Amino acid sequence: MKTIDKIEGTYAAVVRILDNYLEMNNHRKTPERYAILRAVYSMDGHFTIDELGAKLAENDKFPVSRATLYNTLNLFMELRLVIRHRFQGTTKYEACRSDNNHCHQICTVCGKVTEIKAPEVVEAIEDMHLKRFRKDGFSLYIYGICSVCQGALTRKSKKRNN
Repeated sequence: MKTIDKIEGTYAAVVRILDNYLEMNNHRKTPERYAILRAVYSMDGHFTIDELGAKLAENDKFPVSRATLYNTLNLFMELRLVIRHRFQGTTKYEACRSDNNHCHQICTVCGKVTEIKAPEVVEAIEDMHLKRFRKDGFSLYIYGICSVCQGALTRKSKKRNN
């Protein structure tokens, strides 16, 4: 469970990153950018652009256009504040946190995405020495069929055989 202090501390750090970038590049500090940043960092796990837009419209009473969302998320990706994932024909985003290295299991039937802890994988990748390349983080995707879908497929198969 996230603590409010940890969330606020993380948010304050990413605001500083955004502030510095905008100031150094003579860009405007728009309320939309900061509302989107706060919404991104208050969401748990992965989210779609539609889910982010709905959160801004409902919770923050701050509706923004899809174009603004896309442009702002692209800026956040450039600053490594947001990570984009492409899971089986759908694009999802997540806030980039200090525990950036993680693995996902993705059901190829229902599309459910679950983050999994795999310390052995993290350690193996961290210990890798790549030639002329600095690692910043990684995401690993493991595709398969979740237990719910396995059960449904088994029941369906048994019905056909009866």
